[in-house]
Amino acid sequence: MPNFIRLIIAFAILGAAITLMVFGYWGWGIPLVLVAILVALTFFFNEKMLLAQYYLRKENMDKAKYWLERITNYERELVSAQHGYYHLLLGLIESRKAPMQSEKYFKRALSLGMTMDHNVALAKLSLAGIAMAKRNKREATVYLQEAKKADKNKLLADQIKMMKDQMGQMDRTVQQTRSYRR
Repeated sequence: MPNFIRLIIAFAILGAAITLMVFGYWGWGIPLVLVAILVALTFFFNEKMLLAQYYLRKENMDKAKYWLERITNYERELVSAQHGYYHLLLGLIESRKAPMQSEKYFKRALSLGMTMDHNVALAKLSLAGIAMAKRNKREATVYLQEAKKADKNKLLADQIKMMKDQMGQMDRTVQQTRSYRR
């Protein structure tokens, strides 16, 4: 359902609720106000995206992907602030199956923008992992530093530290390999 129709429906329900309360039917008016608020919230938070996030947290990738695939045209169905999150969710789902193919989704999410810093940090941390897998230490280091800077609430501090440790192990392995070749 297009977004503007949701707002029209929300205002119609709110108008009906106010009318009921004016005529003294408070018992029906108050729940109707709550319904209007719920419908208006779906303008800002798409229910398919919320369901996909829920199933992603439960690690049910099939259902999360199902709900994201139900969004046929994300540019039309979602508010522009949600476009980056849509690609972030696609990247997280794709990273479970084919990590190297998820890079395009994370880069697209960053280019479209996200309002929450920890989500930006998550995308950059994922890109750092992909760069490490490609043996591109310089790019991985840059993404890791950017992820650390974006993670203001230290929600991903453990993962960032673990990734740095893995980069150190990768350096030691490369140095050992070079010393064996000599």
